[in-house]
Amino acid sequence: QVQLVESGGGLVQAGDSLRLSCAASGRTISTITMGWFRQAPGKVREFVAAISRIGGSTSYADSVKGRFTISRDNAANTLKLQMNSLRLEDTAVYYCAASRNLAGVSPKRELYDYWGQGTQVTVSS
Repeated sequence: QVQLVESGGGLVQAGDSLRLSCAASGRTISTITMGWFRQAPGKVREFVAAISRIGGSTSYADSVKGRFTISRDNAANTLKLQMNSLRLEDTAVYYCAASRNLAGVSPKRELYDYWGQGTQVTVSS
């Protein structure tokens, strides 16, 4: 069993930066594929970024590529998401997720088994 707790969300202005954290317990995060997803009001939960357990490969949604960076702090057993140049359309609840079986990265939310409670990110103009 893996427990995930997100933090770092908040209200920022367009163009600002924010860093999300996801503290994991129950497993060492370097041994599992993990990802970030987000869900805006009235929309389905969508893939943002993932990092694989093998090799640390990363993958990003086209909408965040070049602006967001996913990383692991193995010493703290924490997943990070650095978000730069935030846009109004980045407003959403951001969720951390972990997969029991994935070796590589995947944008498919059904392949992730464990989810955090989410943290709200609001970008204003």
